[in-house]
Formats: sequence, structure tokens, C-alpha cells
Amino acid sequence: MTSAQSATATIFARMKAGNDARRTSFGLAERRAALDRLADMVRRNETAIIAALRADLGRPEAEAVLMDYLNTLQEIRHARSHLHRWMKPRRVWPTLATLGASGRIEVQPRGTCLIIAPWNLPFHLALGPLASCLAAGNAAIVKPSELTPASSALIARMIAETFPPDLVAVVEGDKVVAEELLALPFDHIFFTGSPAVGRIVMAAAARTLASVTLELGGKSPVIVGPDADLKQAADWITFGKFLNAGQNCISPDHLYVHVSVKEGLVAALRNRIARAYGNGEASPHLTRIVSPGHAARLAALIADGLDKGARVLLSGGQDGQAVGPQLMEGITPDMRLAQEEIFGPILPIHSFDSIDSVIDAINAREKPLALYVFDRDAARIAEITRRTTSGAVGVNLTLVHYSQLNLPFGGVNGSGIGAAHGHAGFLAFSHERAVLRNRFLLLPILFPPYTPRVLRLIGLVKRFLG
Repeated sequence: MTSAQSATATIFARMKAGNDARRTSFGLAERRAALDRLADMVRRNETAIIAALRADLGRPEAEAVLMDYLNTLQEIRHARSHLHRWMKPRRVWPTLATLGASGRIEVQPRGTCLIIAPWNLPFHLALGPLASCLAAGNAAIVKPSELTPASSALIARMIAETFPPDLVAVVEGDKVVAEELLALPFDHIFFTGSPAVGRIVMAAAARTLASVTLELGGKSPVIVGPDADLKQAADWITFGKFLNAGQNCISPDHLYVHVSVKEGLVAALRNRIARAYGNGEASPHLTRIVSPGHAARLAALIADGLDKGARVLLSGGQDGQAVGPQLMEGITPDMRLAQEEIFGPILPIHSFDSIDSVIDAINAREKPLALYVFDRDAARIAEITRRTTSGAVGVNLTLVHYSQLNLPFGGVNGSGIGAAHGHAGFLAFSHERAVLRNRFLLLPILFPPYTPRVLRLIGLVKRFLG
């Protein structure tokens, strides 16, 4: 065991040893105090957070404030204000078989949790789940992404200055460190990242039977119907696709547009992209791609498409990790653009004349994390939502369902397991324990020995309940 492994194991052991005490000593007041410290930590470090995101991702200040800073503070505030209600035991009505007993659900902390955060929203996707974790009364080890080193180092410093290490600790490192952490018997693992790595996390959790929340991704489609408001659609698609340079798990991945409005939509997209980002890759309003390797992957996706017959409708260009908005058409199933989650500022555009073909194409893939529909025909919107499955549906908007903390956020199968944000996030880090208390249950009259009298009573019960 290396010294780093030993230090991590020691941190974990101290947290795990405190599980029993936290069940009774980490109550409402203590959890609210922890959330207050977390919020104060974020506010005090606003400038440093913006600077770290600029260093790691070239992220514009406005996006840093909207995506990481404010999203995190809203998550903390929402949990704090609703925590008293979330923690209260819930009474449940008796069933016929349990008349004479009172039942309730008590919410308990899971214990010691692992939060593995990604690089695309390095602060919010580390500290947002941490807010839910603390609200639920747990201790946590946070593992930030090594691909955003400035953000990772800042998260480690902030946490060390704010919380005792037996409550919250940060472990930095690469894939090897993540594997070492996953070998430990955590009570719950919260992972945000790709479906491929999510499978690895789930396999590791199975070895210790840890519960998991997996926030994954996939190819989230956008449908623009024949009755859509094209200006509204262009505004929201441009925002949703190119915010953070498309490096969001719920970014629109590809677009289906009705043939009757395709020309108008493409023109509206061109105009909106030009207003937002000008010439593209040099725009100060556009985040850069996280690493040279990720930028090279996007260039390879475009090259593969062009080699196989795709056409460029708009090219924002590429200069290293600065990749401008790209609109492409003529995408065929054998292209990587059609097969892989794009996770960048490339938008493939498909035209359709029958909504059935679009629904069939969506249902032939893994269930997406998000599905977006732009239309003014309520019947068509209802048909699309009824005949498809996705983590969420956005109607005449993109992305902002993520910030609606009264809605659960999560995927389905390949796009995720479990849910986060608000009450759903609190429950993800909680165990709902059933408690049934005997008041005047009549069941003992049916206890053995099974005399003729008892058998007659069982017959009456069968007739009544069966």
C-alpha cells in the first residue's frame, strides 16, 4: 500500500467509524450549519472559482457564474430551506392486512459516501451532490476530475479550510486513485460522467453492495416540428448546444427538423450563432474544449463525417482547444457523429417528414438523458412524450429543467440510475426505513396451532381480502 493509499484509507476509516454517532448527533441544526458553511465557502471564493474555470476551460465569467457558482448556491439554499420537512418521519395509511398497526417512514443517512465529479462543471457537480449528501446527514469523500487541475486544487483547499476531515475530505488524483477509492466499502457512490465509466463504477459498487446514483449522458435529441416558432427554437437550441461549448450531459446532441421548416430553421440558427459567437472559435463568449485530446476527438468526428459524405452548413473553425459552432447535415448511421455522444459544439441536423420515423430512431438508441421538442401542436408534443422514454423532456426550451430543483434530475438505464437535485438528491443519499408499530393487531388469532377454528377464520380472511 502506497502512502497515498494509506492516507485515503485512514480518512475513510475515520468517516466510517463515525457513522453510528452521526445518526444521533448530526441532526437538523448540525446539517443546516454544515450547509451554511458550504454556502459561505462558495461565496467567499467566487473570484477564485471564476479564475479556476478560466484556467481549466477558458470559461467566460458569465457562464462560470451561471453554471457553477449560482447553481451550487441554489442547490444549497433549496436543501437548507426544505430540510426540516424532508427529515420528518412520514405517516402511512394502514392496509387491510395491517389494521391495528401504525406505520411510518423514517429517513436515515446512508453513512459514508463517495462523490466522483466530472470536469465539465467541476464545482457544481462536486459541491451540488455534497449539499445533498450533508443534508441527508452523511460524511463524504469528494474526488474531483484530474482534467481540471485548477478547479480540483481549489475544491481541495476550500473543503480542507471548511470541514473537519472526518466529515468531508477531498482526494485528488487520476484513474488509479479513483480505482483505489472504488475498492473501499462506501455506503453510497454518486458518480457523474460517461456511460462507459458508469459501468465500471457500478461493477465496483457491486463488489461491496454499495448503492449508486449514476448521472450519465447519451445522445439527447431535439425535435423541431412543422408548427414550431423558429426564432424561439433557434434561440434555445443555440443556447443549449453551445453553452460550455456543448460539454454538458444534457446538451442537445443532434437535431430532427421537419422538411417544411428546415431552411428557415437553419437560417435562424446561423443568425443566432453569429450574434452569440461571431466568427466562432475566437469568441470570448465560448468556452474552450477541456483538453487537446478531447479537441482532437471532435476534429476526428468531423473528418469522419466529411469522408463519408456529410456536409458542413456552418463551420466556426478550430484552433487547438478553441472549437467554434459547427452545423452539419447528411449524417448517416455509419458515421461516428451518429454513433457517439458528441459532447462538443457540433450539431448534426436531420430532416424528417414523418414523426414516426423520428420516434423510431430515438427508440432504437439508449434512452436519452433529455429530449427536447419545439412545436406549438399540443397533440404532436403529447404523442412524442407518450411514445418515447427519457430522463426528462423539455418543451420549447433546453437545459433549464436542470435548474428546477423541485423536479428530479436523472436518466434511464444507459443515461443514468437514480436521481439528484432537491428532494430527489436528499433521498439519493438517504435510506427510507419502514417502521410498523403494533397497536391492536388481530393477527395473533391466526397464529398456530391451526385448529379448525383458526382454519375457519383464515377462510373468512381469504374471502374478505382475496
